[in-house]
Amino acid sequence: MAHNPHAPQPGPEGTHDPAGSTQMFRAFVDEGEPQRRQQTAAAPSGPKTGVIVAVVAVVVILGAVAWLALG
Repeated sequence: MAHNPHAPQPGPEGTHDPAGSTQMFRAFVDEGEPQRRQQTAAAPSGPKTGVIVAVVAVVVILGAVAWLALG
């Protein structure tokens, strides 16, 4: 196999992340969780209402088109 100088090299403690990117990523993910929970808990049921209105509108339009086509 070819040697990749950018790949983490196993050391005495196993694989070591010299840049600490794994720790920074975990801190970023852990930091974002409380905000996501607050957003989902405080989100109103607006999107559900919009979907229901859209479905009703499509049914009404399809009914009107069918009535005009068959009438």
